Amino acid sequence: MKHVIALDVGGTGMKAALVAADGTLLHEARRATSRERGPDAVVEAIQDFAAELLDIGREQFAQPASAAGVAVPGIVDAENGIAVYAANLGWRDVPMRALLGRRLGGIPVALGHDVRTGGLAEGRIGAGRGADRFLFVPLGTGIAGAIGIGGRIEAGAHGYAGEIGHIVVRPGGPACGCGQHGCLETLASASAVSRAWAAACGDPSADAADCAGAVESGDARAEEVWLAAVGALADGLVTAITLLDPRTLIIGGGLAEAGETLFTPLRTAVEERVTFQRLPHIVPAALGDTAGCLGAGLLAWDLLATEVPA
Repeated sequence: MKHVIALDVGGTGMKAALVAADGTLLHEARRATSRERGPDAVVEAIQDFAAELLDIGREQFAQPASAAGVAVPGIVDAENGIAVYAANLGWRDVPMRALLGRRLGGIPVALGHDVRTGGLAEGRIGAGRGADRFLFVPLGTGIAGAIGIGGRIEAGAHGYAGEIGHIVVRPGGPACGCGQHGCLETLASASAVSRAWAAACGDPSADAADCAGAVESGDARAEEVWLAAVGALADGLVTAITLLDPRTLIIGGGLAEAGETLFTPLRTAVEERVTFQRLPHIVPAALGDTAGCLGAGLLAWDLLATEVPA
C-alpha cells in the first residue's frame, strides 16, 4: 500500500504516523524528543524515528514510504527545508529536509511549521473543511495562527505570517519574550491564564483548567480572570478579522478544551466588537493533538502531487 511518513515534533515529544493517500492512519507512534541531551540529540532522535517508520512501512506494506512530511516548532524556512530556530529545542539552521532525505534513502521530504501544518489539517479535514478562508488559532503555552486560503496555508513573504500572538492588545502591558509589551499571548494564552489565576487564588500550582473549573462553579475571582483573558483574545481576533476577513475562525489548543466556558463569552465579546466587519463562524478545532501529524502527512502527499515525473 502506498503511504507516507508523517512526523510532528513538539517541545518534549514527537508524534508520528504512516498515512495512506485517503488520510487513513495506518500506524501511529510517539516518542520523547531527548531535548535534555541537547539539540544535536533531538535532530538525531528525529532521524532515528523516521528511519524506524520507513522500516515498519516496508515490512507491513511491502514497499517503503513514498515521501515524508515533518512539522517542527519555531522559525521554519519551508522552501529551503531548514529548521531555522526553535527556542525550546535549542537548534539553529538545521538542514532538516536534506538530513532526513539522506537518512530515508532519498525519498522526498517536506518541512513545515507546526502551527501552520496543524492549520492545514484543520482546514482540509477538520473544523475548517469546506471553508475557502479560515484562521486557525491554537491557545497553548503561547498563541500562534495559521491563515488558510483556498486549501493552502499562507506563510508570508518571510515565513512569519499568522503570528497573531504578537499583536499588541494592551499597550504597556506585560513584557513579552518578543520584546514588546502587552502582546496577546501574554494575556490570553493558557500560560497567561494560569499565571493570572494562580496569583488571584493564591495557589502557585493552579492552572488555566482550574480557572475554567472555578468559573463553572461560579467563583467571582475566576470569572474576572477569565473574562479579562477573553476580552484580550476578542480584541486580537477582531484585528485579525479586520485584516483577513476569514469565513471561519478555528480555536484550538489547551484553552479550547474548556468548551462553551470559553466559546460562549468569546463569541459574545467578538460580536460586541465588530462594526462593519462580517462575523465569521467561531468553532472549536476538531483534530486535537493529531492535527500536526495529519498535516505533516498532507504536506508529504502534496509534495508527491507537485513532483514532475522524470
